[in-house]
Amino acid sequence: MANIHAPTVPSGERSSAVTNGNAGHLSFQELQRKKDNMEEELKALGGVLDSHGVDMNTPLVTRDGFPRADLDVAQIRTTRTRIIRLRNDYKQLMTQIEEFLSKHFASLDDSDEASALGAGNAQPILPDSEPEPLDPPFAKVNTVAERSPAEAAGLKPGDEIRNFGYVNRSNHDNLRKVAECVQGNEGNAIFIKVSRAVGVARREELRLTLTPRKDWGGRGMLGCHILPL
Repeated sequence: MANIHAPTVPSGERSSAVTNGNAGHLSFQELQRKKDNMEEELKALGGVLDSHGVDMNTPLVTRDGFPRADLDVAQIRTTRTRIIRLRNDYKQLMTQIEEFLSKHFASLDDSDEASALGAGNAQPILPDSEPEPLDPPFAKVNTVAERSPAEAAGLKPGDEIRNFGYVNRSNHDNLRKVAECVQGNEGNAIFIKVSRAVGVARREELRLTLTPRKDWGGRGMLGCHILPL
């Protein structure tokens, strides 16, 4: 009997051609909106699996190889397939956002405006950025190893994490979803939002890009220890 709990993704063109459209001509705000929408859908799909008491790896057949009667196998397989496709689309979109930002800041370096900003030690402002509600923090960075991906991303001990890719306070599942996000994005950029204490009574909100890697020379793919709040 076929492996019924392994999602079947049809061959041929990936769904990103339809889901993402021609993202190459979108503004940063539009790319960010697409990213937010994908994260919301992944959150909702994760909720569907949670409602069935399963995850992406839960077996859907009995030891005898028959479909489990206590599960809606068809819906779970459909949901898993959509999650796989959406994760692939998300990786592609993150690559496009990273390329967009790289080109944007490269153009600033060649302009007089960039020189003026550098002279004033001002932080670069993301294009088309606008104020948005902040999710409450769900985790805190305890330690950061030297020369690790976490250090390269700019994470520091004491940083409070509001968003980690598609993971937030409402769906982190005691940080299990963070581990899942890291495992599914090795070598790909993950956008994270952190809140950092500055002095006694002030905090700054930062948007960092973290790329998990196994070959950095230490344990894990991040090189930092995160604790739930």
